[in-house]
Amino acid sequence: MRLRTLGEKEVIRAIRREFSKPRRDIVIGIGDDAAVVKPGRKPFIFTKDLLFEGVDFITSLHPPFFLGRKSLNVNLSDIAAMGGKPKYALLGLGLPSNLDLTWIKEFLSGFHSAARKGGILLIGGDLSSANKISISVTVVGEGKNIIRRSGGKPGHILFVSGFLGDSKQGFLLLKKGFKLGDDKRADPLLKAFLDPIPQTSLGHELARNRVASAMIDVSDGLSVDLLHICDESGCGAEIEFEQLPLSPSLSYFQKRPLPLALHGGEDFQLLFSVAPRNLEFISKLQRKFKITEIGRLTSKKGILLIDRKGNKKSLEIKGYEHWGRSPV
Repeated sequence: MRLRTLGEKEVIRAIRREFSKPRRDIVIGIGDDAAVVKPGRKPFIFTKDLLFEGVDFITSLHPPFFLGRKSLNVNLSDIAAMGGKPKYALLGLGLPSNLDLTWIKEFLSGFHSAARKGGILLIGGDLSSANKISISVTVVGEGKNIIRRSGGKPGHILFVSGFLGDSKQGFLLLKKGFKLGDDKRADPLLKAFLDPIPQTSLGHELARNRVASAMIDVSDGLSVDLLHICDESGCGAEIEFEQLPLSPSLSYFQKRPLPLALHGGEDFQLLFSVAPRNLEFISKLQRKFKITEIGRLTSKKGILLIDRKGNKKSLEIKGYEHWGRSPV
């Protein structure tokens, strides 16, 4: 069955059945002109992400279930980077009329899966006809100790969570025809691209304990996102490339993994700076989370890459930038 056969009202009813859930903080949810919530004592955090078919995802490569999860999780990653907790989501969909309903059901199932995992509620949104699939997600979170990009100081140590470069390599493998389950060594890379996991728990821990001085999620590539921290904090940085966390899977499939780790993007890990006095607490967090020290902020502007012999060279800034490089 195609979308044009079902109609807008039935799609909205299906979404309402799937996502409506009584909660004391929800005054009005899906079904009215707007949603109404009772704000708590903590400041609200707002973020939005847009995903367009052919620009941000390729339908033939991205199963709709995982795309539903990813469309929400990339927003949750932004909330994590501020040290907040996600609360509510709004979903906007532009869909072609000849789109198969199976695609929509699987997409919503994936979105719901990520919402349950993230502990948030879809409270509204909008639907529209479109020539290609477009996805707009807004997430509202809350946080007491907000972490900004601008709090870094010279001498603060730089850390990153998880692995770098896996997502880009996963995308390259998908384009070569790899699918989940074909090769166990490839699966972690494919999942990193198709189904990224936001580091919400780590971000909240860093904020709750006032440990990170500056933080950002690695969405456009380490070099680009580190530059954002440096620009906002008025610092430079030095990165030791031997310390960059590379997964065994990436090293197996990629002879030159360093460019992907530095510039690949869509890893959705957390990059953050820490004052030396807080390093003992980071050691405690490393028992629970994969966190790697990769360098430090400096008083001299610019970002330098340091090799194993101590030689320094300027880091070329290359990563995703809208209108600056070809789409996916």
